[in-house]
Amino acid sequence: MPRSEARVSTDRPHRYAKQLASHLGRRSQTSWDEESGEGSLVFQNGTGSLTATEGALLLSVETDADHLDLLEDVVGRHLVRFGTKDELVVEWHRDTGAPGTTQRKAEDQA
Repeated sequence: MPRSEARVSTDRPHRYAKQLASHLGRRSQTSWDEESGEGSLVFQNGTGSLTATEGALLLSVETDADHLDLLEDVVGRHLVRFGTKDELVVEWHRDTGAPGTTQRKAEDQA
């Protein structure tokens, strides 16, 4: 299955990962383990992971090629919205070497 990953620089990776897992958990199955700094996302058409590291939140999504843009957008858009003050940017990189989508604050996208 195609896979896409993003490394989002932030001083608060644990906070954002927990918030993202909680929010996405309203419509999907999610988990977040504060101690390990890792979480999982299970969507109707794919899966994802969250890993908090020093200075960054690592994201990944895995699904069929038809849904990769969608999962990148769902995960990235919500994270950017939570991190508006910190101006988070989510730039996805696909395992095929092809560029993925990018999510950032709306006024920066012009």
